[in-house]
Amino acid sequence: MKFLIDNWMLILLAASSGGLLLWQALQKNAGGGVGTAEAVRLINREKGVLIDVSEPAEFAAGHAVGARNIPFGSLEGAKELPSNKALPLLLICPTGARAGRAAGLLRKAGHEKAMAVTGGLNAWREAGLPVDKKPA
Repeated sequence: MKFLIDNWMLILLAASSGGLLLWQALQKNAGGGVGTAEAVRLINREKGVLIDVSEPAEFAAGHAVGARNIPFGSLEGAKELPSNKALPLLLICPTGARAGRAAGLLRKAGHEKAMAVTGGLNAWREAGLPVDKKPA
């Protein structure tokens, strides 16, 4: 008991640090985002569909190879979405911000496995994954 009283500040600091780490982990999981390695695994092993929610001009400037372009504004009710709502949908955009919002919209629409690629196309490039440009 004397140890706890003498070192209360260290104990408080350790508890706060652990709490912040736990909070960060919970926030990451709540967003439904996945890293590039997990995205590739889902595409290869679980028939995941990569959807780029960028505007057509952004998509033409560069996109992940194999991605379908469905702009964020026309995502709801888009015919290009897979009819099988159980398939993993991996949403990507240049930074990942729009993709996160798109994942939320699609989960509400019944696509239970809709998730954003964390970091977007920038992270995709940094991971050394293939990027293509639409021919002009």
